[in-house]
Order: sequence, then C-alpha cells, then structure tokens
Amino acid sequence: MSRSTAQTNWHPTSWQSREATQQAAYPDRDALDDAVARLSRLPPLVTSWEVDNLKQHIAAAQRGEAFVLQGGDCAETFDDCTSESVVQKLKILLQMSLVMLYGLKKPVVRIGRMAGQYAKPRSADTETRDGETLPSFRGDLINRSPFTADDRIPDPELILRGYERAALTLNFVRSLVDGGFADLHHPENWDLDWVGHSTMAAEYQRIADAISHSLDFFESIAGRPIHHTRRADIYAGHEGLHLHYEQAQTRLRRDRWYDLTTHFPWIGMRTANVDGAHVEYFRGVTNPLGVKVGPGMTAEWLQELIGILNPNNEPGRLTLIHRLGAKQVEEGLPPLIQAARATGSPVLWVCDPMHGNTESTSGGFKTRRFDNIVSELKAAFRIHREMGSYLGGVHLELTGANVTECIGGARGLAEADLKRAYRSQVDPRLNYEQAMEVAMLIAGLRDAVDSHRKAG
Repeated sequence: MSRSTAQTNWHPTSWQSREATQQAAYPDRDALDDAVARLSRLPPLVTSWEVDNLKQHIAAAQRGEAFVLQGGDCAETFDDCTSESVVQKLKILLQMSLVMLYGLKKPVVRIGRMAGQYAKPRSADTETRDGETLPSFRGDLINRSPFTADDRIPDPELILRGYERAALTLNFVRSLVDGGFADLHHPENWDLDWVGHSTMAAEYQRIADAISHSLDFFESIAGRPIHHTRRADIYAGHEGLHLHYEQAQTRLRRDRWYDLTTHFPWIGMRTANVDGAHVEYFRGVTNPLGVKVGPGMTAEWLQELIGILNPNNEPGRLTLIHRLGAKQVEEGLPPLIQAARATGSPVLWVCDPMHGNTESTSGGFKTRRFDNIVSELKAAFRIHREMGSYLGGVHLELTGANVTECIGGARGLAEADLKRAYRSQVDPRLNYEQAMEVAMLIAGLRDAVDSHRKAG
C-alpha cells in the first residue's frame, strides 16, 4: 500500500475526533479557531525539502552510517529569543558534534531542541499555592508563568507569538549557517567566552586543531575545497504537543502532508496512546518522527505504535527515544529492542539519559545526577551492542550557559551549588562542561574524561 493511499482516511483535522490529552482548556473557542485560521495562512516555518533531507540523514543513522545529536532547552521561553541565546545553543551543539565527529569518525546529524519547544506536558492540570488553585503553566505557547488567574488562562494569541519567535530563531540560524558560522575550518567561531578556564578547553582545542589541520592537508592535496565541510546543517525539533499549532502549519506538498512547524517532531509517552489524538495526527505527516519510550511501554504497545506510524517500513521515518533511567535500563531496554526488531521496521534508536533520572532535592530543586546520566548512556551503548543493535543518537537537555542545574560532572557540582545559577523554568539541563564530558564519552575519549575529572 502506498503512503498516499494509506492516508486517504486522514486529514490534518482528523485528530479532533480522538481523545486529546495534555491539551489546554481554552475558555473562548471562537478565539482559538480564529488564531488557528490566521496561523494557517502564514508561511511555513520549514520546507518540505529540508524535512526530506533530514529523513535521509536519519535513514543513514539507522544503517549505522551516522550519529544523531539532539540537544537544547527543556522548554524555550519567548524572552530567551535573543541573538546571544541562539548563538550559545549553536556553539554547544557544534562543539559537541565536532568532538563526536573526531571520535566516531562518521557524520553527526545536529537537531536542536529549538524554534518551537514552547509547550510542555504537565503531571496535573492545576497547581495549588497557599490554598489557591490555578491552571498549571504549560509553556509560553499556551499560558504565562506568573501565578495569577489572568496569567494562567490559556491565550490563543500565544500560538501566533510562538510562531513569530520560532521564525525569528530559524531565520537567524539559517543566516549564521549560510554566512559560514558553521564552517568546520573555523571552529574558533564556536568558542564560548566564559569557558576558557574549563578543564575541557585544552582537550577540545586539540581536537579542533587536529580536524582543521587535516582539512587543510586534504584540500591542499586535492587542490579544491571540500564543500560539505563548509557548513553544518542545523535542524529543529520539538515535542509535537499542541495539536492546533501543528495542524495550522500542515501543508500538502507533492501529494504528501508535512508538518512544517519543525523538521523533527516527537511524541512523548504521555501522549502516545495508540487510539489518541497525537498518534492520529502524526501518522499522517511525512516528517521523520520520534517517539519517547519509557517505563511502562510494553512490547505490544510499541509494536502497535510502529505499525501505525510506519506501516510501510519506510527508512528514516521512525526514531525510538528510550528514557528508562539508570536503574531500569538494564531490565527495560532489551525487550523493547526485541519487540521493535520483530516488526521488521527500520528504526533509529536514540538514548535520552535525562528524563528517567530526574529527582528533587531537600531544598526543592529538580535536578539530575551526572553519574546517573552517564551510567544510563554507557549501559544503553553496551546493551545495543550485545543485542546486535545500533544506538545511533543521543537526546539531551543542555545549554551553553554557565548554569548549575545538574549535580556532578567535571567540577563536582554538589546540591549546595544548585542555587548559585539555577535558571531553568522546568527541568534541569547539562551545562557546557557536563555536555562536553558526555560528548567525549560518546566519542570514546574516556582517557581525556578521566583526566579532567582528576583535574577538577
């Protein structure tokens, strides 16, 4: 059955006949419909050929020929849409990918959690403080964070503000990439000002110099530039949570539907019900698609999802992002690998070592222990290898800023350090040094990591 035939009973609005979880309760439905209609008339944020290119890269990663690095903020904010913030995100992704490229000796596909990560699932619809109960804050795309009745009312106009911020972000990213910012010949463009003191700095500089010198050597021998090293494509991804927002930017191109809010949307476990609205919507779009897989995901459930979301076993279509936690990965991952393999569908396995390792401190901070993050990641690589599978990517919440949100790492951050520079509104992120330490571990540069730990 062709993909176009499989979609004859699908439309961008068909999800509205299914149960939609994690959706805001808008008090004015007419205002929501008006905002969606206005958004649907605006130009798409990404293009169908960009989406198709990413799908080819993911298909290569499924075959073990590439590695996917996905990283960025847990939740973007409108206020954080600044040139400095965007550049910091690009710099850390580029530096990490350079280290991975050096160690893995294969292309690295970069997907930023950016230009649309404005909505977040919540464990409860309401929040209570000092006896007052209000709707939970669901991200800047939906309502506002201050704890007042007016701020917490879902506002349809915010989906237009989110579109604008995403467009500004993507426009700036494209301008930087096209202007040579991501040229592998000039990794000095990616230096973050505050990290000169870092124990990682010297090792990173050695790697950057080695790659730059190698490129110069090969180009001098060949007598011409190696064009694909002159730019590093950056793709955008976000959790496809707010279905009205996704629907409004769904366009038909060459007889196929695309979700053009982003290159790479993913479905969280809270919205992965096989009969639910999110699975119904995303089964019909052509984008490469991620699905978060965590504790509670049974083999049968996973196989049903694969059958619905990739009925034609299309390469590059489906990425499974497992987030099991350091304590459950040993027991939980093997049956999921076996279940996916039994379907015959090509999938890309990606490890999210962040979300299964979240905890709260006695001081009220949400944090993650770096040792648990590394432990889950190492176990995932080993389990896939032992089962004849390929772990082809990593999904991280990180920032290029000098924050103190996760405990541990090269500088041995402790619980008492969290209050010093804790800036996340939702979940804790790896800072620059912690992110680079993860990159070096993935690249196989463990001797360098161990020496940094001792130095720290």
